[in-house]
Amino acid sequence: MPVRHTLLLRALILLGLILFGVFLTADAGLLSLALESDRSYISWVILGCYAVLSLQWLYLILEMSRAHADLEETRAMLQGAAPGELHLIDDGLQIGAQAVPSGYFADVISDLIRRGKLEGGSQVLLDALGERLVARHAFGHFAADGLLKLGLLGTIIGFIMMLMPVGELQDFDPNVLQRMLGEMSGGMAVALFTTIAGLVTSTLLALQYEVLGNAAVRYVSEVARAVEVNVIPMLRGST
Repeated sequence: MPVRHTLLLRALILLGLILFGVFLTADAGLLSLALESDRSYISWVILGCYAVLSLQWLYLILEMSRAHADLEETRAMLQGAAPGELHLIDDGLQIGAQAVPSGYFADVISDLIRRGKLEGGSQVLLDALGERLVARHAFGHFAADGLLKLGLLGTIIGFIMMLMPVGELQDFDPNVLQRMLGEMSGGMAVALFTTIAGLVTSTLLALQYEVLGNAAVRYVSEVARAVEVNVIPMLRGST
């Protein structure tokens, strides 16, 4: 099975499990309870940010899948080509009469041809490709940490809301105490639910980007293999 299908399958399975967990939580009434009990609305912010970040993650997954597909297609073209058929033209790369799909791998080959010097040049370009992918995926790890920090912020706000009625206590009338305990329990609910929301969404987003990061590592290793096995011998044969 091609790598791209494996990556998409893993992403869809993970996304399906997450959605199933959300469904079970909502069906049990826990999701509505958490959102209704959060008077700070931080849980809403956390869930909204997580939904947007998950859409971005899915876009990056699709982008990486296309990169894997382009890599496999280009490798097949290189394996069936003769030395001297790899050309760099104004519109991009060509292998014989076939155009090479644009993407990360095509950029590496183009830079390698422009550089001219094959010895040691591929490693520099591969390092640059790895850094490029890391930079593209770095925001997801930062966002996962940010969701956790939002949950901790909700914890602090919840405790402040819980302790505020104590400072306003003027007498020990049973009705006043009952109202105060209700307000304190509401503040505690804010603290607990925002903490749970931050922990769960941060962990899930970190797991999602771990899948993406592993796919990027595999992609760079496959590009390195294709460059050493297919591209460099063809360029040497054309000189």
